[in-house]
Amino acid sequence: MTRDTRRLCAAAALLAAGLNTGAAAQDTGLRPGWSFEVAPYAWVPSINANLRYALPPGIGGSADVKADASDYFAQLNFAAALAATVRYDRFTLLTDIMYVSADAGGSRVEAADILGVGRNPISSTVNVSGSTNLKTTLWTLAGGYTLASGSWGNVDVLAGFRYLGIEATTDYNLAVTLLGPRGNAGPSFGGAGRLSGRDDIWNGIVGVRGRLNIAQSGFFVPYYLDIGTGDSNFTWQTFAGIGYQSGWAGVQLGWRYMSYDQGSNALVQDLTMSGAYVAVNFSF
Repeated sequence: MTRDTRRLCAAAALLAAGLNTGAAAQDTGLRPGWSFEVAPYAWVPSINANLRYALPPGIGGSADVKADASDYFAQLNFAAALAATVRYDRFTLLTDIMYVSADAGGSRVEAADILGVGRNPISSTVNVSGSTNLKTTLWTLAGGYTLASGSWGNVDVLAGFRYLGIEATTDYNLAVTLLGPRGNAGPSFGGAGRLSGRDDIWNGIVGVRGRLNIAQSGFFVPYYLDIGTGDSNFTWQTFAGIGYQSGWAGVQLGWRYMSYDQGSNALVQDLTMSGAYVAVNFSF
């Protein structure tokens, strides 16, 4: 068992133990039998990523790129997202899938490591222009169990996996050319060009989710937190907000944050996504 796996198991045990304290004293308040919830939503995060591309075989080596899509609305190409939950008494199965295509116009090549030449940091003054397109697919599938529930809300623990599929393409324009060990006759990197790569990242996750009702007003506070590891050194996600439920329909608005730490040898060295979300949910 790896160190990351041991940490994940320990975190799950501590989480369950902590949340289970006093749960038996609560009114279950559970809806018996089957229930379902579907929630289309929109998440508008800013994206910050450090990418490492493999250079073409004729050159060899790698290039590090900093991509920042903070001006999200202006650079959003397409987005679609849907969450769904199936519940039977205390047991739940939940899924969340999202696809986003966005441009990061503030991209720049930070360094190139060319075989035979070594690592060369590239000053921002020679980055004439740069743009990165990130096509991101996120899919979470997890099973859950309700530890406590009542008129005040509920606390669920969950365990499952999260998949991140990412396609990255960077167009660059450098006012400098790095030459290979044979000078002009050798491989070179610079001028205008394009770098591209794809990565599929799978992680196991454990977490906690639920909602806290505000008296009997129909308003509630949704919350969620998970941590995980696997292909990533570490990943975590959290969101919270404010919602309103009336009968079978509801709406919520909040803030969501997600982080990946992959290490220096992966295409996605690290990635953060954070921003506001709005969701409508239909229960039946």
